[in-house]
Amino acid sequence: MRPSLPTTSPAEAARRAGRIDLAQALRETRARSLALFAAYESALAATGFAVPLSPELNPPLWELGHIAWFQEWWLARNGERGRGVACDPDIPRPSSRLAGADALYHSGQVPHDSRWQLPLPGAAATRAYLQAVQEQTLALLAESAEDDASLYFLRLALFHEDMHAEAAVYMAQALGLALPGEAAFPGRSLGDAMGTGVLRLPAQAWTLGSAPGQGFAFDNEHGTQPVELAAFEIDAAPVDWARYLPFVEAGGYADARWWSPEGWQWLQQSGLTAPRYLRREGGSWQRQVFGRWQPLAPADPACHLSWHEAQAWCRWAGRRLPSEAEWECAAVTQPGLAWGRVWEWTASPFEAFPGFTPHPYRDYSAPWFGTRPVLRGASRATAPRMAHPKYRNFFTPERNDIFAGFRSCAPG
Repeated sequence: MRPSLPTTSPAEAARRAGRIDLAQALRETRARSLALFAAYESALAATGFAVPLSPELNPPLWELGHIAWFQEWWLARNGERGRGVACDPDIPRPSSRLAGADALYHSGQVPHDSRWQLPLPGAAATRAYLQAVQEQTLALLAESAEDDASLYFLRLALFHEDMHAEAAVYMAQALGLALPGEAAFPGRSLGDAMGTGVLRLPAQAWTLGSAPGQGFAFDNEHGTQPVELAAFEIDAAPVDWARYLPFVEAGGYADARWWSPEGWQWLQQSGLTAPRYLRREGGSWQRQVFGRWQPLAPADPACHLSWHEAQAWCRWAGRRLPSEAEWECAAVTQPGLAWGRVWEWTASPFEAFPGFTPHPYRDYSAPWFGTRPVLRGASRATAPRMAHPKYRNFFTPERNDIFAGFRSCAPG
């Protein structure tokens, strides 16, 4: 369902899917959402699905209801859906099939911290809402033309649910909850063949962004930005624990020399002396995975690292983070570059490309420009159809709950 471009990702052949493939994808992502929620229900139902109030989390019942609300808002309740990105997002909409749904689940109007006090429907009612909306959606899909404008909001709803499923995996990791493997890591084969050493790229022109006619792209991917790249070298694979841990063991988390002022302040406030979910036990490193401590595999990509930690390691190692143009150029042109096991921080701020125009879901990109770095790639928790070398992810620099690592660069 993403544009077909040169890529090592299994998403390469997923562009221009017809209605049958899109219906199957909608069913698959819903099955994953329900499997993840079942794991939360098993662990948390006795406590009313209580989770700590945190910027990283959402109440599980809210997450599930929001998925249904988003799909209904942009499809069954959107009379202009056939116009795709030309849709007026402010058109009057009919009421939701669930009374009061807008006051519960409209993420642009319901403040994050208030979601813990909302009178949310119970698990059975929320599942019924999900099922009813899904049936409406599939009926609309069956009547839709197979053109990009007609399928735009169907794809948006699909990718939105994929994103929330991945967020549910982050949350389970943060809470120490066990998850079924297939639901947790549907992209576990992405990037499994890890490269070694460095790749050297010559000076060249590269164009960021997606041109019209390439199929579905998020609004922040639209517009084109030519970039002149100097010659550079880039790691063939993300930095693994074997490369990262010497920084920790050399006292890197206690030495302000390697940290930006903002990164050092974050580190002091966090109290971390090593990466999140790691501990030293009996002289060996262990990693917590969904609540269980396991021996750390040195060859695994370093993961759950903030942008501040990635920057600090690069300073210590005499390297730097790649720009998103360098990352994309390497991912598209270098068959030996492996990606897809962890999201990868870049040095680039999340900004609009020239000619940016917000799509109808205006809260997706524009409110966050200039406030966070870009990540590229995908993680093992990412739905494979989401993995694409032009996809721009973006989180605030202190986030270390996401499945994020990095690779490093140097002048060529």
